[in-house]
Amino acid sequence: MKKSTAQKITAATLLVALGIIYGDIGTSPLYVMKAIIGEREISKLLVYGGISCIFWTLTFQTTFKYVLLTLSADNHGEGGVFSLYALVKRFGKGKLIIPTILGATTLLADGIITPPISVTSAVEGLGGIVPNIPILPIVIVIISGLFFFQRFGTQKVGFFFGPAMVIWFSMLFVLGFTQILQHPAILTALNPLYAYELLVEYPHGFWLLGAVFLCTTGAEALYSDLGHCGKENIRTTWVFVKIALVVNYLGQASWLMNQSNHFLEGKNPFYAIMPHWFILSGVIISTFAAIIASQALISGSFTLINEAVSLNFWPRVTMKNPTNLKGQIYIPSVNTILWVGCILMVLYFRTSSNMEAAYGFSITIAMLMTTVLLNYYLIYIKKLNRILIGVIIAIFVAIEIAFFVANIIKIKERWMFLFFELFIFMTMYVWFFSRKINNKFVKFTNLTEYTAKLEELSNDITIPKYSTHLIYLSKADRNYEIEEKILNSIFSKKTKKSRCVLVFPHQQNQFSF
Repeated sequence: MKKSTAQKITAATLLVALGIIYGDIGTSPLYVMKAIIGEREISKLLVYGGISCIFWTLTFQTTFKYVLLTLSADNHGEGGVFSLYALVKRFGKGKLIIPTILGATTLLADGIITPPISVTSAVEGLGGIVPNIPILPIVIVIISGLFFFQRFGTQKVGFFFGPAMVIWFSMLFVLGFTQILQHPAILTALNPLYAYELLVEYPHGFWLLGAVFLCTTGAEALYSDLGHCGKENIRTTWVFVKIALVVNYLGQASWLMNQSNHFLEGKNPFYAIMPHWFILSGVIISTFAAIIASQALISGSFTLINEAVSLNFWPRVTMKNPTNLKGQIYIPSVNTILWVGCILMVLYFRTSSNMEAAYGFSITIAMLMTTVLLNYYLIYIKKLNRILIGVIIAIFVAIEIAFFVANIIKIKERWMFLFFELFIFMTMYVWFFSRKINNKFVKFTNLTEYTAKLEELSNDITIPKYSTHLIYLSKADRNYEIEEKILNSIFSKKTKKSRCVLVFPHQQNQFSF
């Protein structure tokens, strides 16, 4: 019988989910509306259209695709592109390897720019209160401290960050709601017609999707962090998070529509909607939230590499379990790689505006690759109606291709990322296919042929036990096969009799005899 992997919903687990999952997507109000308006003239079409695009992006991409559909594709409680691949690989007959590697590569690449853009945005907000504050040194110290904290486990991180995120989202809701009361008509901006008009009628409106996409960049990490919190905890907390986000976006739009100035003139709508007496407190809270924003991608990266090792897409590296909870992983080598990458990004881009220009391209590819795998999951495992699946996948592909095209112009700002992505892609590709080639020269044996002999060994009381447990790591592609040398190790020379023998194939499951 399959063991249930669902995590119980309690106040504590919901708090951990808030602290781990939503840092990235939760801090998007800091810069999304500012990125959409930019230096453009404030108009009803731009503001209403921007809000409509944001709302429907969060609805289709985050809520519908990830929270409702993709979170259901858990592999023994774990999430991420490799878990999805493990579920559907037998139906793809090798065609899904490249989409899987591409999805993993781009998600990891996104993990080295999310912490810098979030933390830098927050510290720059402090610069508006304390002139001439040294931005880069503070950002580097904060990011370094965050990566150092990972060794204590995401459970401890979640309990520490959870209460801070409750305060953050509550602040988003209150600030947005007070502004909506001053311009209630802004609620009509949720009409999808405004999004259509912005993309079609506004001059170069389609390219604004590159800024709109920033509102949902944390959705892919949300799925990768499934093993840390459990899908029911994520789904429950998302209701609260989405309401807070949408209300705050509406509040910023309301403030924009009440402005006498026709341009932002360097103002950030997020901070502008705060009462003057609250600005200092608001900036401090925003700074803590921005620090937390890095956590989702870091936790997701640990899960991703753990899955990659299990499926032989990545070399075996040291992994630690800081807590007793399933899914709580810390990988020192990955932590170091991400930390170094983040510091280099800070030193290269230096400002959050420069980072925004490069942000989002990688994650659009990751989302497209997840859609490819999700298609197989819905067809062969969920067994939904083919017409319904076609409609669902067509909607996702249309949205994600539009975002991808709108983000292509960012590639000139992020050319250095291509080397990092190429390194990750080639590591996974070469490691996976070299193992396939190596297996052609390894002799495998059908384990069922040795069942009687193993039973005889187990029941022979004249042979002393070699140990209580024996553990072997197998490279077999099929669960019923085993390397001949393992059986030779058990039966040749000194017979290795044991109370239990465990064999761990690379597919993540195990069998014993």
